[in-house]
Amino acid sequence: MWLLWVANALLLVVVVPVILLLANRVIRPAVEIQRYAEDILEHGVGLTENLVPVPALAETRDLVSATKGLAVGYVNAAAPLL
Repeated sequence: MWLLWVANALLLVVVVPVILLLANRVIRPAVEIQRYAEDILEHGVGLTENLVPVPALAETRDLVSATKGLAVGYVNAAAPLL
């Protein structure tokens, strides 16, 4: 019977702290990875909000090209007046 008490005490004094130490070494990096993932998600959403006007760049490029041609025509038409 006393051997059972010694085994229980040994279990509480040695095995449980070792298990807690090993669990801590696994859980701490997992929590850190979760924080990094949440940070990446937050900044990714912010980035997509800034990319909403990008499709309008193609329309702006087309309008600038059209304006360039019209401006050249206007200058050529106004040149004889000067």
